[in-house]
Amino acid sequence: MVDTSRLEPRGLRKAIESYFSDRLPAEALMITVVSFGFKHGIPLDADLVFDVRFLANPHYVDRLRPYDGNTAPVRDYVMRDPLTEPLTEKLFDLVEFSIPQYAKEGKAYLTIAIGCTGGRHRSVVISNELARFLENRNYNVIVEHRDIGSGPV
Repeated sequence: MVDTSRLEPRGLRKAIESYFSDRLPAEALMITVVSFGFKHGIPLDADLVFDVRFLANPHYVDRLRPYDGNTAPVRDYVMRDPLTEPLTEKLFDLVEFSIPQYAKEGKAYLTIAIGCTGGRHRSVVISNELARFLENRNYNVIVEHRDIGSGPV
């Protein structure tokens, strides 16, 4: 059974492929990376939750506030924070270590949630970076930005 309520066509395709492909168990695992805002609540279906509220917040930069983490100026701002590189290094390492362990336990789906205050800037950037990292390692990845449109700008 596949919950398609939040899937776009690309995500549905990946979910179906994960059931019928001949990949190794860890590669067949469907991984959803969700960005969210803590002020809107933690995603209830998250298996792993990471808090990135300690990174520099673009919300407090007037020229960046209207944009979200999918835009180059916000991404660049977050990636320039001196804490971002060590964070992503450790996050990627932990996630890459954990995936085969979940696959060995027979999990078909893994949801990794990355949260910041509002879910529009930092969590979006880090979620996109994590998804890119996992896709480059041939994992099936769906990215959702749950709260990107929530709240005032």
